[in-house]
Parts: sequence; structure tokens; C-alpha cells
Amino acid sequence: MTKREPENEAGFRVCVIRSEQRETELPKRAILKELRRCRFCTETTFAIKLALEEALANAVRHGNRRDPTKTVTIRYSITPERAVVIVRDEGEGFEPESVPDPTTPDRLPVPSGRGIMLIKAYMDEVEYRDQGREVYFVKRRK
Repeated sequence: MTKREPENEAGFRVCVIRSEQRETELPKRAILKELRRCRFCTETTFAIKLALEEALANAVRHGNRRDPTKTVTIRYSITPERAVVIVRDEGEGFEPESVPDPTTPDRLPVPSGRGIMLIKAYMDEVEYRDQGREVYFVKRRK
């Protein structure tokens, strides 16, 4: 199997935003519009929206450390069969395996650290690339 890269996916749209939370609304609206156009059900749309919100928040907060001079690049391809989203930041990266399990008793009171778990729980496929600077996730129509 060849490694998936954004260039291998036909029909990708690209949105580049400044690393500010309010800027994330534009790509979220565009992706939700495409999901409605392709008639994804409410449950699947919710799952994709949640994963997208978590990925964008992580890119802005943790990846780019809210530095407005840095950008977040969102690539997406929505077809009636599946939704593919790639979120990339300009941060230093991280090791996804080193993020503590947010469901352990000592981590339950901590208000952060659940984004990766939620993305993995709701998406059919998740890959962290380029030392954690990019997250690739897929949701297929059931």
C-alpha cells in the first residue's frame, strides 16, 4: 500500500487560516456545508464536526501555541462515500503516544487531553504525521 498524502486525494479543497480560534469558523462552516450537500446523517455529521473542532483547537492551542503569525492548513475532501480531513499546524510537533490517557483516575479531573481520544473514538481512521504536526482522519458513510 502506498502512503496516503494530500496530493494522492483527488478533489481536495484547501483553507489556510491564522492561528486564532475565531478563524476556525470558516473551515468548519465550509466542511459542514459539504457534509449537508452529500447528505451525511446527523450522527455522522456530529462525529466529523467534533473531530474537526478538536483537531483545530489542538492545532491553534497546542501546535501553534496561539501564535497569530503562524497558520493552520485544512485540507478536505467530502464525497457521498466518505469525509477526509487533514489539519496541519506549524508547531514543533509531538508524540501522540506520549499523551497521557485522559480516562485514568488521576487524569479525570484534568480539563485537557481528551481531544486525541475523541478524534480516535469518532473517526474510522486517524493518522498523525510529520511528528504530530498533521492529523489525517476519515469518516466513512455507514
